[in-house]
Amino acid sequence: MMNYSMKTKGFTLVEVLVALVILSIALLALAGLMVTTTKNNSLGGHVTEAATFAQDTLERLRVSPLNSIPLNITTTDNPVGSTGIAYTRSWIAVPNIAFPNNTLDTITITVSWVDPTKLQPHTITIISTIPL
Repeated sequence: MMNYSMKTKGFTLVEVLVALVILSIALLALAGLMVTTTKNNSLGGHVTEAATFAQDTLERLRVSPLNSIPLNITTTDNPVGSTGIAYTRSWIAVPNIAFPNNTLDTITITVSWVDPTKLQPHTITIISTIPL
């Protein structure tokens, strides 16, 4: 009776090794997931920053005097984001002839940048109208 109870206490070396292998596989899967999540969060931050630059330009144009907005001319600048990425922001205002008396200008704002980790280009475009 005593020998039987001594043998059933604790884990064998094989059981411990199998548990470690299963734990290792699970941790490797989580590590891969963390890498993907970090990259996606980074891309989301860049998209948010680019959208903020585009919105900034749109709001600046909306409060500008109407005669100070050049029509049919593309304007470009290169703001640098908080992460150090250089964005290229361009915009153009075009009279909208679909409305009577040309009462609206169509503004197209494009912000582009290159992802520093993959060297992959990204672009967002915002199209809006400004009343004349």
